[in-house]
Amino acid sequence: MTRPAVFRQPRLLIVGCGNVGMRVLPLVRGRCRVLALTSQPERCAELRAAGAIPIVADLDRPETLHRLRGLADWVLHLAPPQPDGAEDRRTRHLVAAIGKVGRLAYVSTTGVYGDCGGELVHESRPVAPKNARARRRVDAERVLRAWALVNGTHLSILRAPGIYAADRLPLKRLELGTPALRPADDVYTSHIHADDLARIAVLALFRARGGRVVHAVDDTRMKMADYFDAVADAFGMARPPRLARAELQQVVTPTLLSYMSESRRLDNTRLKRELRMRLRYPDVAAALRSFSGTIANQKGN
Repeated sequence: MTRPAVFRQPRLLIVGCGNVGMRVLPLVRGRCRVLALTSQPERCAELRAAGAIPIVADLDRPETLHRLRGLADWVLHLAPPQPDGAEDRRTRHLVAAIGKVGRLAYVSTTGVYGDCGGELVHESRPVAPKNARARRRVDAERVLRAWALVNGTHLSILRAPGIYAADRLPLKRLELGTPALRPADDVYTSHIHADDLARIAVLALFRARGGRVVHAVDDTRMKMADYFDAVADAFGMARPPRLARAELQQVVTPTLLSYMSESRRLDNTRLKRELRMRLRYPDVAAALRSFSGTIANQKGN
């Protein structure tokens, strides 16, 4: 007897089902039986309404993860590392709990490259993390590679830059008038719209080559302060003041300064050739134009 189609669908576990994960859900409904890991019981109703079966567990508490073993065929790992330490304990807890799975896609960060002096970076470039956040991401990638090799898992790693959307823009920073770097000191930064990142994550599960790194970035190659200027112009806000680096480091937090101390441009040829990704928002300018209705509503409020 032929089994119903629903039973032939892969069981997909989404780990870290936040903003991007919620954008993934409508893309995989009907293609996968979706489970979503959450540490917040109050989110269960939201996840069910979006088409996922919620699994309440906490990556920071490995004793809660025993239910995950053998639960999924595929895993989409979107959870960031915990905010301290040299290792990504959450990823280590996850792979220890889930056992063997057929496919896993992990969203990492382009921060693993460190400062590249504005050079164009390809996926083959060695990692050189300069801060603890990036070192934890490198640790997660290495743990996943070793685990995938032992378990025969088809692993893909997506390195994503700053994620933005109509509801994820630096408007508060602009309101506060936080300074940006003058052109001579400014850094190149890369971007990806949250909707495009969700689509890339799904394509990675279905199309990525095993063991490959792919840059999940759009075509934008602009300096950071120019990005702030573009957002400010779109929303009719004042552009941020520009300061020399020596002046800026006296008035911003060390964390913010670290983001403004690494310059790189990311090549996305592999994204387009191997995943056959067609960006809905090819660059920030195109996205800001598409936000016109949202911008008008926000101005009206």
